[in-house]
Amino acid sequence: MENLPDRPHPHAHLRASDIDRDQVVDVLREALMSGRLTQEEHGERLEQTLEAKTLGELEPITRDLVVPGQPTPAAQPAATASTSLVPIEEPADPEQSFDTMVAIFGGGERNGRWRVKRRTNAFAVFGGHDLDMTNAVFEGREVTIWAFAVFGGIDITVPEGVTVRNEGVGIFGGFGARGSDNPDPNAPVVVVKGLALFGGVGGQSSAKRHGKKLKGKGHHELH
Repeated sequence: MENLPDRPHPHAHLRASDIDRDQVVDVLREALMSGRLTQEEHGERLEQTLEAKTLGELEPITRDLVVPGQPTPAAQPAATASTSLVPIEEPADPEQSFDTMVAIFGGGERNGRWRVKRRTNAFAVFGGHDLDMTNAVFEGREVTIWAFAVFGGIDITVPEGVTVRNEGVGIFGGFGARGSDNPDPNAPVVVVKGLALFGGVGGQSSAKRHGKKLKGKGHHELH
């Protein structure tokens, strides 16, 4: 018989867990590094992964990437522990893992051992934000910063090994934070989205900002 529809995932109706999403993220990372996905395709599928609510929504994301004979990553019940030197701790309730920061005619900062949520909204209007993640704990292997700078500035500092992906737009302003020169495939990825209007969104790695390499496994000195 021809043109039969694909058999639906037997557990498609079940809610996806952080473990399920992390396994898909791992497959996408390997596909990017091996050249099976372009940067643009990788970014699109990562966004779909983070937004997926059920196993049925996760399964198609890696359908054309899974090695024949291997089970679909989203269907696996267990995940390997992260070997990243940057601490990653999954939140108790992923849907509540978000934060909002507002600076109007003023400034705000985050530093020390603060928790970087899966999504952080940062608004700077005639003001500024300084997000120093050098010693932070990440609540996911990929976190998203929505940065909006209007006649203001937002500066982002990431730990060594962390990759930064810029997806924002600068209009009469600059938009471009940079990650580590030596990315660690097991470290978190920081996606920076948003808008810089007559302002700027930028940043660098911890080593460049603080002038030296950081030491310790997941525990760094405060500066």
